[in-house]
Formats: sequence, structure tokens, C-alpha cells
Amino acid sequence: MSDSEPRDAATVDAFHRGAFWLVQPAAKGHRSGMDAMMLAAAVPSTFAGRLADLGAGAGAAGLAVAARCPQSHVVLVERSEDMAAFARLTLDHPSNATVSARAALLTADATLAGKARAAAGLADASFDFAIMNPPFNGERDRPTPDSLKREAHVMTDGMLEAWVRTAAAIVRPRGGFAAIIRPKSLRPLLATLGGRFGATEIVAIHPRADADAIRVIVRATRGSRATPVLKPPLILHGPDGHGFTARADAINNGRASLLGD
Repeated sequence: MSDSEPRDAATVDAFHRGAFWLVQPAAKGHRSGMDAMMLAAAVPSTFAGRLADLGAGAGAAGLAVAARCPQSHVVLVERSEDMAAFARLTLDHPSNATVSARAALLTADATLAGKARAAAGLADASFDFAIMNPPFNGERDRPTPDSLKREAHVMTDGMLEAWVRTAAAIVRPRGGFAAIIRPKSLRPLLATLGGRFGATEIVAIHPRADADAIRVIVRATRGSRATPVLKPPLILHGPDGHGFTARADAINNGRASLLGD
């Protein structure tokens, strides 16, 4: 961890009602929340293979998979040394002993290609599933002086395709892929998946039943040619706009999968 981010500038937060804990920056950088839990919920509850969490940050999504899928093994892939330091603190936290036994940290850039990617520890066809929560802001969107947060949130030209290219390389044939994105990124994501992943399942996430979607989950299968399916949406809140719906609460707390499997 850099000198500019002391260890006491961190919070320790419970997820899945205490099934695991996340050590994450208190004021700088990316702080994980429900996005990571919804992404993790796209992985089937019966998943028992090796999963890569690309751009893992402090490890929220990957550890949520490990907590809900007791036969899974997770590799947290994070390029930022600062965020990787938080991920290491998370794995070393005493309350995470059960999930940490099936998790590892790899400091590597998800945009690497070819021999450089393999040399960094991301060998071809070495995973059964890859998940990713890629940066979702354009370079001119929501500018921030926080360089650590900017690195986590800003999508530069070609980055989305590079992440999907890496996922396609490291996931074995018939293996899985899932991403959480903003609706504006759905079209480019589907374009990059073409020829690499199929059997695409799309879940729109709405804050309320009468509101536009704010996130989209996309799940797909490596090498499949099956046609896409638009699944029932996830509604986060009831008519009053405050408490979570029963389905959203179950997903957020690791009690259900997003796609019912």
C-alpha cells in the first residue's frame, strides 16, 4: 500500500450478513457495494470450478462467489498495487478464513494480451468462469481528483474489448462469463462478445418497477452459438423506493442467484 493510503484509512465491512468481510479504502479509491453482489450472483449456486474476478478491487465480487459457492476457487485479479494491498488485507482478515482458503490474489492487468498475459499468471483456458465489473465512466464523465478512483471508474478507448478478449482467452470452452455494466455499455459489450461467447442472458436492473434500468448484468457461455435471451428484470425497491424487494435482498445477501440456478 502506498504511503498516501495508510492502513488506518480503511473500513472493514460485512457482506452476505457476515459471511465475509471486506477491507477497503475509507475515502479514496473504489468502494464496493451492491454492484459487486449482483455480479457475483450471476454465477450459478452450484459452481464448483476456478473463477477469475477481473478488476477485483478489494475482492468483493470474487469473495461473494466463494462465500455462496463452497466448492469454488477464486483468483482476484487486480492491476492497482494500492487496491491489491486492500485485497491482501481482506484475504488475511481473520473472519475470512473459510473463504480465503479458496481464494488467491494475482496482481495483473486484465488488458494484457498473448504471452504477456500468460506470463502475468493468466494462462489460456485456465479458468471455468470469469466475472468483471469494468470501469463504467467515459473519460469526460464525473471527473475526480482521486487518481485511485479514476483508475477504477474510467473506461479508456479499447479497454472493454481488451477485458473481454482476456476473459475469452482464459476461460475454457463452455465456461462462463458475467459482467455488470451501465445500460449505455450494453451495445458495445454485446459486440465484443460476438464470436467469443454465446447463449447470452441479459438482466436489466431497475431501482423501481417504473424507473429506467441503472445497471445490466450479462452472462454468457464460451464458444456457444445459442441465441441471446432477455431475462426478467431485477427490481431493487418497492413502490416506496426505500427497502429492498425480497428478491433483491436475497441476492444482495448471498441467499439467491440472479438467474435462479
